[in-house]
Amino acid sequence: MIRAVVFDVGETLVDETREYGTWADWLGVPRHTFVSVFGAVIASGKDYRETFQIFQPGFDLAEQREARANAGLPETYGEEDLYSDVRPALSKLRDMGVWVGIVGNQTVRSGRILRGLDLPADFIATSDDWGVEKPSTLFFEKVVEVAPCAAGEIVYVGDRIENDIAPAKAVGMRTAYIQRGPWGWIQRDKPEVAELSDWKIHDLNELSEIVVAVSN
Repeated sequence: MIRAVVFDVGETLVDETREYGTWADWLGVPRHTFVSVFGAVIASGKDYRETFQIFQPGFDLAEQREARANAGLPETYGEEDLYSDVRPALSKLRDMGVWVGIVGNQTVRSGRILRGLDLPADFIATSDDWGVEKPSTLFFEKVVEVAPCAAGEIVYVGDRIENDIAPAKAVGMRTAYIQRGPWGWIQRDKPEVAELSDWKIHDLNELSEIVVAVSN
C-alpha cells in the first residue's frame, strides 16, 4: 500500500525559472548566460551553487539572500510559478485518502510562501524548519517521523538523484523521479534513475494511477 506521498519543492512543485532569472539580474549577468552556466555545472556533477562562484568568486548564498531581502528584492514565487499539475494531482491524492506532505531544502521565507498558497497538503516543512537539509538521511528520517505510516508506504517525489531519490531510498521509502527542470532532464538517462527510483514520471497526475496500481 502507498499511504503517503511527499513532494520536494523546487522543480517538483515550483518552476524556478523566475528565481534563477532574478539571481542573474542580481549578479549583473545576462539570464541566458547564467542559465547556460548553471546547466553546465549540473551536467558536470558539481553542486549548483558553484554557478555563483563562477560569476562572483567568494559568493555566499546565505549572505546574498539577506542582502537581496534588505534591498527589497527577496527571492519569491507564487501561484503563477506552480506547475499546472500541482493542485489537481495533490487534490486527487488527498481525495483518495493519501496523506500528502511537502518537504524540501527551502528557507523559512519559502516555508511561509508555501503555507500561504493554501496547497492541498497535510504537512509542509522546510530544511530551515528542521535544521537539517538534503541529502542527509537525517532529513528523510524526519519525513518518516512525521508521516502517519511506515517508510515503505511513503513515496518521495523529486527531480534529483543525489538530493531526493538516493537518500529517500536509503531510509526505506519508495521513490518517484520526475523528469522536469534542469536536473530532471540532465540526469534522466543516468543508470541511477533506473536503479533507485521505483517510478519515473513526467506529470504529477501519474501518481494517483501508481497508488491505485500498487493497491491492486
